[in-house]
Amino acid sequence: MDLLFIIDPLDHIKTHKDSSFAMMREAARRGHGLWVCETHQLVWQHGDRVTARGAQRLQLSGEAVASAYGSGLKDWWQAPITRDLPLASVDAVLMRKDPPFDAEFIYATHLLSQAEREGARVFNRPSALREHPEKLSLMEFPQWTAPTLVSRDAEVLRAFHAEQRDVIFKPLDGMGGMGIFRVREDGLNLGAILEQLTHYGAQTIMAQRYLPEISEGDKRVLVIDGVPVSHALARIPQGGEVRGNLAAGGRGVAMPLTAREREAAEALGPILAARGLLLVGLDLIGGFVTEINVTSPTCFQEISAQAGLDVAATFLDAVERRIA
Repeated sequence: MDLLFIIDPLDHIKTHKDSSFAMMREAARRGHGLWVCETHQLVWQHGDRVTARGAQRLQLSGEAVASAYGSGLKDWWQAPITRDLPLASVDAVLMRKDPPFDAEFIYATHLLSQAEREGARVFNRPSALREHPEKLSLMEFPQWTAPTLVSRDAEVLRAFHAEQRDVIFKPLDGMGGMGIFRVREDGLNLGAILEQLTHYGAQTIMAQRYLPEISEGDKRVLVIDGVPVSHALARIPQGGEVRGNLAAGGRGVAMPLTAREREAAEALGPILAARGLLLVGLDLIGGFVTEINVTSPTCFQEISAQAGLDVAATFLDAVERRIA
């Protein structure tokens, strides 16, 4: 097959932990052709198809293809061919653009929806990406979530804190733990935090009851085509941090799914897969779903390295089944 990856700049990829790299490496091992572009290269013009302007034909180095987990690689790719590539001309388009889930991301999904109408196969489906913003999509599944509030009203947010007493506040468009604050029962700096996060009432945010089980890890459960991977990555906060995100210094430990985690993944996974979400990353703390990640779920390499699995192979198997 020919696969087009829509990703962030290749020079930003950290091969020792990037899940898109793991996917590309596995695809190369299987003999699939690799193309890459960024969202700003997507173009539609009247009378023509949605096209990736200046898409690069990617060739991985022999070291990159043979590597176990991508550590220590330099000069791991070449792009000897560049051309305008209609999205409907490849076998699959893999949308792997990182957040923020902003207006430009939304515009890209509309271009991808048009590409679908022209015959392209896009994973995850662009309409599903639009309908499942990562912080907000858990509203549909309250039976699996801890007490949560979505608002930009300072009075409402203060009342939620007064009721719950220990609360996490976070923006709706962040990633990697950016902009997350914990406010304990004393309410220290609550006003300043709400002013900063809501931009004085202009921006909606999320508040969730603090879950002390975060000390055991913020669990990333990968669900591929509706089926959970057997192990989660527990991202454990370090050094007094409240955030377990790896980007915020958390330590990643692969662990078998608990009964509660498996139950949640098996309940939500088939529903989301039926909507076109081939790959989902559920975040759970203490068995409660705190986010549903659909844009570019990660942790492939950490789980594979520690649990003796090959998550990228499982994912490529799912892509090949869908195309077939």
